[in-house]
Amino acid sequence: MIVGTAGHIDHGKTALVKALTGVDADRLKEEKARGITIDLGYAYSDLGDGRQLGFVDVPGHERFVHNMLAGATGIDAALIVVSAVEGIKPQTVEHLQIVDLLGLDRGIVALTKADLANDDQLLERMAEAETLLASTSLAGAEIVPVSALTGQGIDELKAKLLALGESGKGTTGFARLAVDRCFVLPGAGVVVTGTIHAGEIRVDDRVMLTPSGLEARVRSLHAQNRPAEIGRAGERCALNLTGPRLSKESVRRGDWVVSPELHVPTDRPDVRLQLLASESSSLKHWSPVHVHLGAAHVMGRIALLEGNTLGPGASGLAQLVLEEKVGALAGDHIILRDPSATRTIAGATVIDPFGPSRNRRSGRRLAELAALGGADAEVLPKLLRLESGFVETARFGTARNLRPAEVDKLLQAAGGDKLEGYGFLVETLAAARLDIVETLKAFHQAKADAPGLQPERLRVTLKKRWPVPVFRTLLDREVRAKTVMVDGPFLRLPGHSLTLTPRDEALWKKISADLDRERFKPPRVRDFAQTYGAPEPETRKLLQRLARLGRVIEVAPDQYFLRPVVAEMIAIAHAFGRDFSAAEFRDKLDNGRKVAILILEFFDRHGVTVRRGDLRRTVPLKLEQYGPPPAKQGPGDGR
Repeated sequence: MIVGTAGHIDHGKTALVKALTGVDADRLKEEKARGITIDLGYAYSDLGDGRQLGFVDVPGHERFVHNMLAGATGIDAALIVVSAVEGIKPQTVEHLQIVDLLGLDRGIVALTKADLANDDQLLERMAEAETLLASTSLAGAEIVPVSALTGQGIDELKAKLLALGESGKGTTGFARLAVDRCFVLPGAGVVVTGTIHAGEIRVDDRVMLTPSGLEARVRSLHAQNRPAEIGRAGERCALNLTGPRLSKESVRRGDWVVSPELHVPTDRPDVRLQLLASESSSLKHWSPVHVHLGAAHVMGRIALLEGNTLGPGASGLAQLVLEEKVGALAGDHIILRDPSATRTIAGATVIDPFGPSRNRRSGRRLAELAALGGADAEVLPKLLRLESGFVETARFGTARNLRPAEVDKLLQAAGGDKLEGYGFLVETLAAARLDIVETLKAFHQAKADAPGLQPERLRVTLKKRWPVPVFRTLLDREVRAKTVMVDGPFLRLPGHSLTLTPRDEALWKKISADLDRERFKPPRVRDFAQTYGAPEPETRKLLQRLARLGRVIEVAPDQYFLRPVVAEMIAIAHAFGRDFSAAEFRDKLDNGRKVAILILEFFDRHGVTVRRGDLRRTVPLKLEQYGPPPAKQGPGDGR
């Protein structure tokens, strides 16, 4: 368990930690000279039975609250230090506010310098502390009079700290360590220290620095000040890192060392905000603030989502719009201080680290945030029943540091089913299938002479308008199940086919024979109309309908080719195996320069060929854009 001290300057925090551990947590030369703690100090108490307490000693001076916050966000329990001589002071109150806003509900009050106070003073100080704690998360915490000088109460305090229990941080998720210090150790290289907030880190693990994205390998590690092969959530660790671009200057306090899966920096976390009741005025929308998350300290603004002001003591939804990206996940606690960094004004808990930049105040988004505000097991059943109707499982798992198997288990428990990267309720999938089938059925009934609907037209015609990637996932399911058929660029129900009138069918039979016979130089629309005595507009309309079905391709205005013939011409062009000229292509097809140029310009427009001056070359990725070439070969092939 990691215990963090809290309290006013010169109330004996560092001396108390030394009495508990035997270690002087003041490590800086300036701290020794001035007799005050400026930066974070660390000490460990080995109890000899395999258990160990780690202590983070924080500064008590108001000028160094930002350093106090860098250490406070990783602790499991608070040791509130109050001088029995001086009693409650301003920094005692602010530190306790921070502990409360961080949601810490385990802690003990140490009345230091008890040897300098009489019984009446001690009773008075204990009453003051009880009153101060009563409205916080530490209400009812035990109060122990101690003296670092005489040893009074030290053993009792240590026993009560142990009785608080081990760290509650989970080891099941991916690894995540908040960096609060970085230095270079001769012979080893870059070393970072911090508290593991989740998961486990092992020697030789590949990790990443967030938000920078630098890659590194764990060369060795110390857990709770001891050499180890593995560091677990709730332990303070020192990691010796190595990486191609890693240096002391590339790592800073506030970074996270994470498993690659958690490298998802953000600058727009959506949060539940709690304004301190001690604030004298309401918080306004878009107020600038100092934001403290983990060991990070960045500037940002508060975008209120449920109004334009938030009154003292009130709670509300907000989005923090940060000037820099940070590592944040759901459940992280954040402390907000005023623009001049002179006082703490609010706390926040991350609901969704990946807040949207648009429509953040919409009713749909607020409903999502309301659903996301619960425990993991409660969230998916609510999300899946919202208007959106789906959950991106990877995004959900990353935001809450859940492994894919855990997300799948939660989805199953919620009555859901996974389809590619999305989760749906079983009844939602059934409704989506019915919607697709009924929409296509209604279209076929209304337009029996049409081949079907193009995908985007189908999407916007459905009763429920799904986002494009979700719709494609749902549609792919129906295509695999053969509930929906793909016919060229169109979607149709099984059994539906383009119905031609007897007259059109007879005309098409003649035209298709001509297109096959003169496949590289087919007649134009007016030629067919004149040859077969059909009105030109009707002939054109027939070929347009057949083009929509994918049977013919309009290479140039009123110039149609059979689809397999287009694939054959692409194969002929590719067979050159080099840049080729229009004249060479014309000679292969034996169809005249004008038609050959029309075909090549069509290929250029559709990316089948790339033109460089008078030469062209085929693009391999586009070779089967119109299907595989038929066995039939063109003229001039030596038949």
